Amino acid sequence: MAIGVNAQDQTESEKSAQTKIPELVLIFSKTEGYRHKSIEKGVQTLKELGRANGFIVLQTETSADFNGANLKNYKLVIFLSTTMDVLNDQEQDAFKAYINGGGNYMGIHAATDTEYDWPWYGKLAGAYFENHPQQQKARIEVVDRNHPSTEHLKEEWFHFDEWYNFMNLNPDVHVLMKLDESSYDGGTNGDNHPIAWYHEYDGGRAFYTGLGHTEAAFEDTDFKQHLLGGIEWCLGRK
Repeated sequence: MAIGVNAQDQTESEKSAQTKIPELVLIFSKTEGYRHKSIEKGVQTLKELGRANGFIVLQTETSADFNGANLKNYKLVIFLSTTMDVLNDQEQDAFKAYINGGGNYMGIHAATDTEYDWPWYGKLAGAYFENHPQQQKARIEVVDRNHPSTEHLKEEWFHFDEWYNFMNLNPDVHVLMKLDESSYDGGTNGDNHPIAWYHEYDGGRAFYTGLGHTEAAFEDTDFKQHLLGGIEWCLGRK
């Protein structure tokens, strides 16, 4: 006869492991300006990363979901190519309170083309979009490979995307990757042209990557690992 395990004999850690609820991640992809065709592909990719790595990804384009009762359910909120003014004053207050309480933020691509009249958000995201040249391949300098979003990369990465020029760069962010403006046409930030960074801000963690304009980017193995590393850092796993 097989010997069963008495529930009382289980260790507390085993019980905890059995009852652990997967972390929830919310994608916010509302647009009031340009809408990227890659948003739907991005949502699909992020949900696949979640299923494979133990977190659950949900999506909304309803700004009213930015309220205290709802946001407290999520460990991370991802702004996926949002554009322009997507939150009203009350929703802004709720999101700020979420970050102040230890919530986390991740911005992808046009997340910096968002909320220009809300300086707090600009500092959280790390910069605002100014303009961009035509899409083209560029050389990325991976200046910090000790972060989960970049540890898989070599010191240089050649990638095709839409390369943003930024304004109001937050000097307190920790830069992970920079663009080599000599490798493409149209860069205006000079030698200091960050394209991915992270920092702790006003109670929470914040990560941003400027990549992700094209649908093809979300099929790129290196970019998917870059996203996953950013998510895992925001979730406090690494």
